[in-house]
Amino acid sequence: MNQWHLCLAFFRVGILGYGGGPSSIPLVQKEVVSKYKWMDNEEFGNILALANALPGPIATKMAGYIGYRVAGVLGMLTAVLATIVPTIFLMVILLTFLTSASDARWVNGMTEAVVPVVGVMLAVLTYDFLKKAKADLGWFWMIVLAIVSLVVTAFLGIHPAIMIVGLFIVAIFKPDSKKQGGSS
Repeated sequence: MNQWHLCLAFFRVGILGYGGGPSSIPLVQKEVVSKYKWMDNEEFGNILALANALPGPIATKMAGYIGYRVAGVLGMLTAVLATIVPTIFLMVILLTFLTSASDARWVNGMTEAVVPVVGVMLAVLTYDFLKKAKADLGWFWMIVLAIVSLVVTAFLGIHPAIMIVGLFIVAIFKPDSKKQGGSS
């Protein structure tokens, strides 16, 4: 049954994830965290950060990891294929059609209308991550990390993957205050 659920979940992501990886992330979260409950928001956030740090399309990286975690190698193959096959099929059909109708006003309107929808989906995902960060870190550390991230990536020009790897290293070696507080 897991194979079928993996196929359905990532097929929906592949068929509805118009606009590339960023538009797919909220869809993956909805399927994996909310619908099938294969993981919680914290683990999804960790997978998202890791997938962002690695090269390649984010939707296939996430599908591969989640599929492997849920059902092993066969689950990985199922999730990746369910993600990319609809996209390949739709791209062939849409590109054939859009090439012949590229000057039509409704085609331009359709592509422009998708941008705000993707923006809202990303804003909702960001809001969910901010709520989680506030609960785990508190306002002060959340704001400090956001400012440091902005300065390091936007103004110093350091790739976000380097920042993410650095934060992973800090998280690995940072003592867990919850465990220390509970043992005293």
